[in-house]
Amino acid sequence: MRLIGLFLIGAFALTMNALSQTPESLAADWEKSHITRIMPSDARSADVKKYIEQLRSMGVTVGEVGRSCNDREIYQAEWGKGPLKVFMWSQMHGDEPTATSALIDMFAFLQKNKEVPWVKTIGEAITIRAVPMLNPDGADLYQRRNLMGIDINRDAADLRTPEARLLKQLRDDWSPAIGFNLHNQQSLTTVGTMPSQATISLLVVFGDAAKTVTEGHARNQRVAAAIVSALLKFIPGHIGRYGDEWTPSAFGDNFGAWGTPTILIETGALYGKDEMYLVKLNYVAFLTALNALATGSEKTQDPGLYLALPENGSGNLYNFMFRGAWVPAAAGQPPRPVDIAVNTDRRRASFAAPNFIKAMGDLPRSYGLEEYDARDYYVVQRLGSLRVGSMGEFAFYKRDRVIDWAAPDLEKQYPPDAVFSAGKWMKGSIPSRRP
Repeated sequence: MRLIGLFLIGAFALTMNALSQTPESLAADWEKSHITRIMPSDARSADVKKYIEQLRSMGVTVGEVGRSCNDREIYQAEWGKGPLKVFMWSQMHGDEPTATSALIDMFAFLQKNKEVPWVKTIGEAITIRAVPMLNPDGADLYQRRNLMGIDINRDAADLRTPEARLLKQLRDDWSPAIGFNLHNQQSLTTVGTMPSQATISLLVVFGDAAKTVTEGHARNQRVAAAIVSALLKFIPGHIGRYGDEWTPSAFGDNFGAWGTPTILIETGALYGKDEMYLVKLNYVAFLTALNALATGSEKTQDPGLYLALPENGSGNLYNFMFRGAWVPAAAGQPPRPVDIAVNTDRRRASFAAPNFIKAMGDLPRSYGLEEYDARDYYVVQRLGSLRVGSMGEFAFYKRDRVIDWAAPDLEKQYPPDAVFSAGKWMKGSIPSRRP
């Protein structure tokens, strides 16, 4: 009897696991089985083409649906046979790649697990179509705009670009019930006025300037709440709400006006985590949303969880902050202490990213992801003058040293106590501090 009892308990546990999913189990599944291996920012259109071929070999319906300005292929993937039509698109800005990888991994998971009960329910309730890279030319150049120099996401009204015309055609020919517009936002976007990175920001996009709450908009608020609930397991305090001003030239707004209420997902960054971690978060968000729609569990979600999200903020968070560094006397001016804020430019993951001084002075209401207490040090800019706009390349000297600041080849005659270069301490360091 005891063996039978243990067998029944084990069988029940397996059945419950097959019938349900949790954010944690989705994240674990992604860790074990994701097929994207290149850092998203390093992936070019040729890499996405290889991913598409992998999906095709697995049995996912994929095909070319259009061409870019430079005649590069634009693909669409489809999965499921259900009556609810869900349309997703990513990388209409070429330098916003995170969701592209997440979409590829999502389709691979759905196909490999199509007989798992909860996945099967999605396939029976929903048909999903997705364009995983709308702007392959911009992706290959790692730039926001397409080859015509036009922001595709501001071309919904004029339709000057082939990519915009294709996106509208795909929507008009299919009339999806819900859209997901997938982007990246600046890595130093904050959650409200707090010095916390907005790792994910959501917006249930209105379909008109009056901000009318339609049935589809209300449903999307509940879906967004389901996404928030899932992501809180991983990034509490790092979820924001994107600004909801009406933009008549933008695709998300116009999708709603055309009859496809849309959810915007903007991916930022999280200090200490790489791009693949952000892919995982997107993957969890997508599958959570699909499951909520397929099972109808979105109807029980409290939209207040989404509506209570602080709106995005910006301008008070930097990559590095050096507090109270002393600038040597010069041109008759006495030495003076300043806060120095430094940001890292956006680059592909495999590229060295330069750092630039973004602000100097007394910055008590600004913060750094990394902060250093430089009160006991003089600071010298190694590659030019110490001013806003110059590179964040610094040599630090303890204040009790006697230094001839006018000496030629300063670092050779007076070796610095610490050198900060390319975002790292290349020699020594100064004390860190909590922001």
